Amino acid sequence: MKFKEKIKAQKLRRQGFSYREILKQMKVSKSSLSIWLREIELTEYQKKRLFKKGEQAIYDVAKRKVAARIKKTNEIMELGIKEVQLLKNNPLFLVGMALYWAEGAKNSTECAKLANSDEKMIALIMKWFREICKVPEKKFRIHIHMHSLHCRKDIIEYWSKITGIPKNQFYKPYIKKTSLGQRKNILYNGTCSVVVNDKDLFRKISGWKIGVQEIFDTSCSSMDRTKGF
Repeated sequence: MKFKEKIKAQKLRRQGFSYREILKQMKVSKSSLSIWLREIELTEYQKKRLFKKGEQAIYDVAKRKVAARIKKTNEIMELGIKEVQLLKNNPLFLVGMALYWAEGAKNSTECAKLANSDEKMIALIMKWFREICKVPEKKFRIHIHMHSLHCRKDIIEYWSKITGIPKNQFYKPYIKKTSLGQRKNILYNGTCSVVVNDKDLFRKISGWKIGVQEIFDTSCSSMDRTKGF
């Protein structure tokens, strides 16, 4: 039986079939094919054909992934829109949404992020992330931006206390060189960025934004729904 399969596999290979194409016709392992076919040389035409098919396969896989991502994004955003009806009477939800809408990340990286130098705003958005967004503590990351003129050793400790996030979840601070003409503010503690690398959360927040918009603006069109932030 194995001999007949080997002969058939070699015949198909000489005709220019790829390993994948052969495996669709035969129930053998890829390792067996590798041994049976390793000495068979393909023509230049056959090599070019297989190369083109490989490129097409890569394109097809990428296209399916994009379609799946769009489908998942739309599903999560629609769920977020519906959840607004359950959350709209919660003051923390509305205040947090207003802050995020104004100050939060709106880019295509799909990362939930808000940056500000006001410690009270950061404390409030942390409460919103925890209680409304249900972000697990281990998913929080903090990134501090500061000018070299205001660089102090205790700034990380300061923002760790404000956010309630341990220092081992802080990124390395970004320190911008300060111009000589800039005045030093001894009370300035840099800018704190709260980062949650969660695409699904970003998509849900985008859905919440649309849901809130629909409450206060009934003219919100279906086209607006696709834009998120």
